[in-house]
Amino acid sequence: MPKALIVWGGWEGHRPAEQADIVGALLREEGFDTILTGDYGALGDNKIESMDLVVPIITNDEIDDQIVKRLVAAVRAGTGLAGAHAALATSFRRSVAFNYLAGVQWVAHPGDIIDFRVDITRPDDPIMAGIASFDYHSEQYYLHYDPSVEILATTTFSGAYDAATTGVVMPVVFKRRFGKGRVFYSALGHAPAEFEHPQARAILLRGLLWATRRITEEIQNDRSLH
Repeated sequence: MPKALIVWGGWEGHRPAEQADIVGALLREEGFDTILTGDYGALGDNKIESMDLVVPIITNDEIDDQIVKRLVAAVRAGTGLAGAHAALATSFRRSVAFNYLAGVQWVAHPGDIIDFRVDITRPDDPIMAGIASFDYHSEQYYLHYDPSVEILATTTFSGAYDAATTGVVMPVVFKRRFGKGRVFYSALGHAPAEFEHPQARAILLRGLLWATRRITEEIQNDRSLH
C-alpha cells in the first residue's frame, strides 16, 4: 500500500485544511495510506524517506532549512512530490532549496479570477490521455519555472489585464524528474470547489499517481502511468 503525507497550512484564503481533506480522500480511494497534518516538521522527520508521495498544501509560509534539506534528500532518493495551484509554487518562497526542488514560482495572476483556456499540449502523455483542451474559471497563473520541466498543458495570456503578458504561453501542468524522485505540478485549484471540475480533478489525480514512488499493480495497469 503506497503511503502519502499531506501537509497543510499557510494562508487561509486557499482553505488548506479543506483542500487537504479532498486530496486525502482522492488518494484513499486509490488505496493509499494517508497522513494529514498541519505540522511542517513532518516534511523533515525520520519517516519522510519512507513516504511514497508528499503533497504540501501550503501558501506563503516559512520553514526551517533543515526540514527542507531532509525533504530534498527524500525526493532525490525516490519519494514523489506533487502540488496544485499555490502548493509548490508559493509554499515557502524564501527557501531557495525548496524552490529548486519544486521547479516553479508563482509571480502574478493578472485579472485575478477570470475565464481562460487550458490547452493540452501532450495528449500522448498518460496523464493527459483522453482529455481535450478546456475552459476554466480561476486565477490564470503567471509562473517562473525550471527549464527541466516537461510541459503537459499551457494557457495563453491575452494581455487584457496586463499588456506585458500579451501572447505569453505559460505552463499550467508539468512533470519533472528530481534524482530518483518525480515532481508533478498543476496550477489549477485556487478554491476547493475547483477539485470538482472534471478535467482538473482527473489531471490532479493522475499526476499524484504518476509522482508516487510505489503504486500497486492495479493502479499501474488502470492508469498506465509509467
